[in-house]
Amino acid sequence: MKGILMRLTRRLLMLAAWLLVALALRTEATSAPPLPALQADLGQTTVSGLSSGAYMAGQFAVIHSSLVTGAAFIAGGPYYCAGHPGRPPFIPYLANAMSVCMNPGDAGANPPDAVFLWRQAQAFARAGLIDNVANLRRQSIYLFSGGADRTVTTAVVDQAHNFHVLAGASRIRYRDNLDAGHGMVTADSADNPCPVTAAPYFNNCGLPLAHELLAHLYPGLGPPSATLGGTVLKFDQRPYAGYSAGLDDTGYAYVPDICRRQTCRVHVAFHGCRQGAALVGDHFYGRAGYNAVADANHIIVLYPQVRTSRFYPYNPRGCWDFWGYSSADPFQPDFHTREGSQVRAVFAMVQRLGQLRNSPHR
Repeated sequence: MKGILMRLTRRLLMLAAWLLVALALRTEATSAPPLPALQADLGQTTVSGLSSGAYMAGQFAVIHSSLVTGAAFIAGGPYYCAGHPGRPPFIPYLANAMSVCMNPGDAGANPPDAVFLWRQAQAFARAGLIDNVANLRRQSIYLFSGGADRTVTTAVVDQAHNFHVLAGASRIRYRDNLDAGHGMVTADSADNPCPVTAAPYFNNCGLPLAHELLAHLYPGLGPPSATLGGTVLKFDQRPYAGYSAGLDDTGYAYVPDICRRQTCRVHVAFHGCRQGAALVGDHFYGRAGYNAVADANHIIVLYPQVRTSRFYPYNPRGCWDFWGYSSADPFQPDFHTREGSQVRAVFAMVQRLGQLRNSPHR
């Protein structure tokens, strides 16, 4: 027993030393400039995401439904999916995320239960953990599921659709008629063939999906710009969250030139697992198709980033948190509430974009 305790102590000391080194390196790293205040119209804020990013978009849209007017989910399931099945404090959040919320058929599990999850959302709202769910009625919702996607199957996306039907969303569009693999759908011939599921998870299906979903979230949208006149900005994400939140040091935003002088709207685009800039460069924030649409339609696109980590917080695939890895207590996680560290960070970024131009960063 004494030997076991000594080995455990050594491992804990090594982990503590690693954390101190990581924090020191993060502090000493050359920081990007701060996110600018651009006096954006936050009353027209929308979100979208792929895979874990779709789950994050769904969480953000439900948690901050008084802010978000529309949300798009590409290969993602319903809000609080990882919270069922199970009963507190014995909810296997990670196991649910990897089975019920992805490919329940292959895992021998049932798909997520939209009725149960809708009741949970109502209970969380009554407890003051999220915004009033009545706000969800005014949201426009877009969903996409690829017929060749075996990572997050259509049975799971169906339940996201059912959740927002139960919530009474004002406008819902669900596209599930393309034989697409698991990835961001584009019309870019340089991307993977449509049915393929492979890094960097971008599929050429002849459909500019970013344009289609944004046109649903913002009715009356004009065509994309042929030539971009705006700028991709790197910004420092460190002021928005501590190390345990799992955010990367640097985030990105596309700012049309006109948005530096006039009021613009904000769209938040969440990358999928293994799609952060550290792994795929500018593929998501530069080539997914959002920027050309935003450039022509007075929309600022915020691209927050999470990092990969094989230590604490454990996130080797660089996924957004929809099961609790960034929570202090894994048995009582807060990823699905306003107190979730990633939700709080992105909310603060959006609020920053809405501040008066030249406002000091706080």
